[in-house]
Amino acid sequence: MEKLKSAIPETLKRKIAESTANDLHSTCSSLLQFFQNLPLFHQMVRDLTDPEMALCGKNKEAAMEAKAKGNECFAKGDYSNALRFYSQALRMAPPDVEDKEKNLLATLYLNRASSLHKLGFFLESLQDCSRALILSPGYAKAWFRRAKANLSLSNYKDAISDLTVSLKIETSLSGKRQIESELNMLHDQFRPRSSAMEQPNDDRSDEQLQVELQCVPIPTKGRGMTSCTDVPLASLIHKEDPYAAIILKHCRETHCAFCFNELPADTVPCMSCSIPLYCSLKCQLQAGGQDFSNYKSKYEFPEDLSDVLEQYIRNVTSPGISSSNFEHAEHRHECLGVNWPAVLPSDVILAGRILVKHIQQQSRGGVQPKYHGILDLCQNYGQLSSDSKLEFHVYSMILMCCLQQVLATRLPLNSEITSEIIMLLSQIRVNSMAVVRMKYSDGKQPLDYDATSSVEQVQVAQAVYSGGSFFNHSCQPNAHAYFLSRTLFIRATEHVAAGSELELSYGPQVGQWDCSERRKFLEDRYSFICQCSGCSQVNLSDLVHSGYHCNRSNCFGVVMDSCIAKYEREKLKHVKGPNSLQDMLHDDNIGRVASRLFEQTDYSCCFEPGYCLSCGSLCDLEASQETITKAEICIKRLQDALASCETPTTLIMDALKSIDILRTLLHPFNKRIAEVEDNIAQAFCSTGEIQAAMAHCLASIKILEKLYGEDHIVIGNELIKLSSIQLSMGQKSTADNTNQIVAIFSRYYGSHADIMFPYLRYLKREAGKRV
Repeated sequence: MEKLKSAIPETLKRKIAESTANDLHSTCSSLLQFFQNLPLFHQMVRDLTDPEMALCGKNKEAAMEAKAKGNECFAKGDYSNALRFYSQALRMAPPDVEDKEKNLLATLYLNRASSLHKLGFFLESLQDCSRALILSPGYAKAWFRRAKANLSLSNYKDAISDLTVSLKIETSLSGKRQIESELNMLHDQFRPRSSAMEQPNDDRSDEQLQVELQCVPIPTKGRGMTSCTDVPLASLIHKEDPYAAIILKHCRETHCAFCFNELPADTVPCMSCSIPLYCSLKCQLQAGGQDFSNYKSKYEFPEDLSDVLEQYIRNVTSPGISSSNFEHAEHRHECLGVNWPAVLPSDVILAGRILVKHIQQQSRGGVQPKYHGILDLCQNYGQLSSDSKLEFHVYSMILMCCLQQVLATRLPLNSEITSEIIMLLSQIRVNSMAVVRMKYSDGKQPLDYDATSSVEQVQVAQAVYSGGSFFNHSCQPNAHAYFLSRTLFIRATEHVAAGSELELSYGPQVGQWDCSERRKFLEDRYSFICQCSGCSQVNLSDLVHSGYHCNRSNCFGVVMDSCIAKYEREKLKHVKGPNSLQDMLHDDNIGRVASRLFEQTDYSCCFEPGYCLSCGSLCDLEASQETITKAEICIKRLQDALASCETPTTLIMDALKSIDILRTLLHPFNKRIAEVEDNIAQAFCSTGEIQAAMAHCLASIKILEKLYGEDHIVIGNELIKLSSIQLSMGQKSTADNTNQIVAIFSRYYGSHADIMFPYLRYLKREAGKRV
């Protein structure tokens, strides 16, 4: 990429750097003409699109090598590594290759099923056996091992059916005797219980929308979303599947490439390339993958099978999941074993998916595709940096050449389409959403009494939601976005009056960052200067977030540095009198930390760097910062020790001395003190000093409640930590915290709270036991 950019003449680079959206046809035409005569460009396209040169295609030899390593590990009892090698072999094995007169994929699924069974993953073992049987219905060993998996799951009726089928098609006498022995034993302990062969992602996301929204012009923001009626607290106001989405590269090995949920042990690879992994056959097909049944081997079952057994066989080997059931085809045009889907940046591949979907939708009507205005979303091309503009130009042409391998005549190489791809990239830059997963959200990781790490959001995918993109940003949002599988849900987090705008946070919020950090992030990322209530009105959080302690020991006033003071001064530029100021100072705590605001007529003079906002005393911020920097050294050592799971007592003692220093120099509501209190709480948990851990956890929560408000989701996450500590101490007061936690999470997630955070059910149950 850098070689290609460096080959572009400086005059053309300058023309692109100075271009606007109206200039794109001209700049694209000039660059396209240059690239068409550049051997380096054509070589790069060949490297990305030639299946013979790709590392993403199927490879029988590599699959057989991985299978042999898996067999070796299995023979040694190293089932974990056997599982890893069999999964690796499945990813690389061509679907139409045989191994010892059996389909290679079927053999690999069966081998992996054995490893999964040994490791105690019985449901996953059952599903792998079923996948082997879809490919090879006459595979007697697969029926037998499926019976063993069903037996481990106490699915006795299905286990008997599996063994009966296996007995009918087994040819060896020793095999028949073994199966008969298992059948006789099973008949003695038979108890009916149904089983599920394949359990695809189930988001249980059937809650209905509770209000009707409309997209309306917003004077300062373009378009936004409002409701014609009052919106009650916790109402579900929007639900939408993505127009297009893509898993991020760093999550390809850990999350499903379609539903974005965490991958199980029995991953399903793509049938045609080695890039994506899926959690189920359903997700693999929804993404546009090939149907397993396309490679099913023919087998004539014995004629003496009962009707019931024949139906059972059909249910197992033809599960009713077919590619024809789904319209999604996000990966289909990338599924050729070529390099470009693995090499190009995620947002470029996402632009390709949007373009392909648009072409396919228009082609269904038998009309020639029109490429202008593919998405009705805002773009920020004019505000992009020179480097970004150049990258967008280059990537649009590379992507178009890659897509031509599939779309051919439907995607001619010209400046019109490259311009539209650049617009798509610009729209993705400002409108795409990060699909996140919550730590513990799948319920696989139990609540750890000894851990105080925060509930984390992990970004796993990038998606464009056509309707969701119309919700504007606020640093003090009244709505919250979250995801179940690929589906976006937006819920009101407070009562919103009819006609008022419903706003999300695009990342930073009041309490999380100070005003200067928030505004800089939003301007750099989305090319607008935030003028929301949090950035235009005085609030307690922005005053104290990074504030210093007053020199006077009995004064609770806050002292600001020059950067914070500048932004707070701007908020008061348009204040014309005491009544107007009183409307802005709606928090009683503001008077406590900044009483001078109520006493002055020239409010802007209050925000002088280094001066207390309550008593006017001058603070030596330079000396304070120097002392704080020294104290932070000990705290950093403790943080490093926690990261490596080592917490020597000496480090905790040093950190306690350091936080005492921070308390004397930083304002009591400064967020840094809350962060250090949390670190110390975690350290005490790791050493078993639960009482001390609880004290520091409570101290952190009290500060965060001032910064965020008592009902913010951050407080709910912090209360989870406190509850885990209290439960480990056997305290009955946990019930009060649990009620508050449930109220907060219901506010943000409604009926989906228990789905998103399964440990809420655990906390309710444990709190109930102790009351």
